[in-house]
Amino acid sequence: MSDFLPSWATRLKMDEQLVAFATLFVSTAVIGLGIGALLSKFHLPYIWAHPVDKKSKRHGGELVAEVLKAHGVQYVFTLPGGHISPILVASEKLGIRIVDTRHEASAVFAADAVARMSGSVGVAAVTAGPGLTNTVTAVKNAQMAESPVLLIGGAAASILKGRGALQDIDQMSLFKPLCKYCATVISIRDIVPVVCRALKEAQSGTPGPVFIEFPIDVLYPYELVAKELGAGGEGKSFVQKIVKWYLSNYLDNLFAGAWEPRDTRPLKLNIPFASGDTVEKCVEIISNAKKPVFIFGSQATLPPTPVDVLRRSLEKLGIPCFLGGMTRGLLGQKSKIQMRQRRRDALKEADVIILAGAVCDFRLSYGRGLGRKAKIIAVNRNKEQLYKNADMFWKPTVAVLGDVGTFVRDLAAGLVGYECDPEWVSTLRERDVEKEAANKKMAEELPDVHLNPMKVFNELEELLPSNSILVADGGDFVATAAYILRPRGPLTWLDPGAFGTLGVGGGFALGAKLCRPESEVWIIYGDGSLGYSLIEFDTYTRHKTPVIALIGNDAGWTQIAREQVPTFGSSVGCDLAHCDYHKAAEGLGARGILIGRGDSITDKLKEVQNIYKEGGVSVLANVLIGKSKFREGSISV
Repeated sequence: MSDFLPSWATRLKMDEQLVAFATLFVSTAVIGLGIGALLSKFHLPYIWAHPVDKKSKRHGGELVAEVLKAHGVQYVFTLPGGHISPILVASEKLGIRIVDTRHEASAVFAADAVARMSGSVGVAAVTAGPGLTNTVTAVKNAQMAESPVLLIGGAAASILKGRGALQDIDQMSLFKPLCKYCATVISIRDIVPVVCRALKEAQSGTPGPVFIEFPIDVLYPYELVAKELGAGGEGKSFVQKIVKWYLSNYLDNLFAGAWEPRDTRPLKLNIPFASGDTVEKCVEIISNAKKPVFIFGSQATLPPTPVDVLRRSLEKLGIPCFLGGMTRGLLGQKSKIQMRQRRRDALKEADVIILAGAVCDFRLSYGRGLGRKAKIIAVNRNKEQLYKNADMFWKPTVAVLGDVGTFVRDLAAGLVGYECDPEWVSTLRERDVEKEAANKKMAEELPDVHLNPMKVFNELEELLPSNSILVADGGDFVATAAYILRPRGPLTWLDPGAFGTLGVGGGFALGAKLCRPESEVWIIYGDGSLGYSLIEFDTYTRHKTPVIALIGNDAGWTQIAREQVPTFGSSVGCDLAHCDYHKAAEGLGARGILIGRGDSITDKLKEVQNIYKEGGVSVLANVLIGKSKFREGSISV
């Protein structure tokens, strides 16, 4: 309990609020006015009706764990602290696996990955103050990626807020702009309803992160809190007696009704669905189209419609699809209707464009890339995202505020007998084949030093098993991978999303491996982004969750240098070194492999896979790569 203040009573004796209360108490007692207000202010009727069991050893952390268990939560990711110890201990006792990372951001990234891959809420618990501030970037990433994540944070005791307690800051102000729902628990009886509501809000409407702040005194047993509060002893002076009563009343209110039975079952979610009339209108538009095209965003993979149902619906429709974010891999490794190249040309020529969870932000040139004559059907759970930049560069023919997967399923049911123009599909397919042939030719070019990154990915593509999961964390190297590697199935590609966050790799891979322990999990790292989470190899070792990391080591922040050097003539801030990252990983319990110019890429990658399979350990492949012209002219924003 080191996070409690040393002596609450000492700091409270001269408190102005207590003196004011003493004055109020005497006034109401003498004058006989305002007694009802006084009783209400100090919760006296509730305390009298719900006597406190002062001998109970139970604590608030048990209630948090019970709600999480009732909602099917399997993992809580954390970096421990005294504020949250009761939650972690109680959760473990109920069979929830506690997975401690080496940085709080990694804990939230891991929870984010679990949320995406499981279709439920990912949970992270961190201590107060710096523990919470360390999560801000990861929580913002979850918000922009629309991932349902519950962040549990410790806090100073309510009675000490603003008094200089350890790690006491205004945490609510930090997280209100980032989270759909924020709450501070002020008594133990509020824990169950608050946690239930938070889990509901995380998944309802447009999913996103939620935050609950737990003051330390709602998590520990009565006797320990009473001891730290200094509520014992007898006051001598009148003011001291009032202080004594105030502290006892505060303590009793914390625990009154604490252990009475409460319903921990999940609350009904609020998910918007398209109306039948709206679906029918879209059916009519598509049935008359000659060149329709789907553009998918991550939102399409959200429950309640399973990804396998979504996939069958798309295959039934036969409309060409461009997949982005979490929808990469939705149609399998090789699909006749999935297109990967020359999307800009397809959008200019299409007569109907269905934005299925895709947003007209920088990824679609803010809507400027959409054909001017095309009819546009936009589907999104979020009204703001649905109309993003519609006042400037584009306008939806039909805007559908509803769940994407369910809409596509209903659309396919309404288009029975529909067949997309095979000539249109063939045209886009030929472009894909042509572009990929050109890429393969470029992959055979030798850079001045080291290996061609395109060749590395071409050879990796031939070796990835059907159950592999790809985690993307980097800039230039990862962008190259996105054009070459083919995710094997639904929910097998994890990237940060619209926020473009570096550092997601360590946490994402951890969450992915726990969700799919049988899968070969590959992190595609740039050498710059590796620096954020290299230490998590210790986490993989301790928790027996082995992964493979492939590092594109070109000794620089190449995506930035591509613009900075030609524009300003300087690489300042962009230069790194060809570090021995494989040796660093070995110090954390993993195996390291160096792959360079004189090596057979395929043989080395097979060696990595064999070590991973046979040794059950993480492997870091440090691949020395040269400069490639593949992404020249690309823009990073």
